[in-house]
Amino acid sequence: MAHLRTHRTNTASCALGSDAGRKIDTSFLRSQVGYNARRAALHIIDVVVQRLAAYDLKVVEMSVLSLLAHNSGLTSRHVCAALNIMPPNLVGLVARLERRALIERRPHPSDGRAIGLYPTEAGMKLITEVEGVIEQAEVEAAPLLSTAERRTLIALLQKVYDKD
Repeated sequence: MAHLRTHRTNTASCALGSDAGRKIDTSFLRSQVGYNARRAALHIIDVVVQRLAAYDLKVVEMSVLSLLAHNSGLTSRHVCAALNIMPPNLVGLVARLERRALIERRPHPSDGRAIGLYPTEAGMKLITEVEGVIEQAEVEAAPLLSTAERRTLIALLQKVYDKD
């Protein structure tokens, strides 16, 4: 698969094979929100994954830990809904974070049948550091965006997926 480098002219150069240097028209793709959102996400996530490796965390594990750090005591159902995770997938994530002593399960304070998920002291310490690293990684991954442009981009993307 050829690596495409996009240019402002809405073309990409084919870098491999006998078509080296061939211009590829990507104008339709570049006019689509989904294509651009996915390309940007892949670029930024690649940087984030590299940074999280130093903490032995995956992006989804960091997301769960961050969510719990800011919303202590959520049930598994709440976590699944907030992060769009399938319940069977969350079971393994919670188990791994629990084995690492980053979160713990406790009875829910208002629903005796439910179990709440809580970050441990070690989990809070880790996520505080990691959130700073992730913020910096995102800025470094998109250096051409000003702070205002970054805020605007986030708000626009949220309008696409938020239901409220």
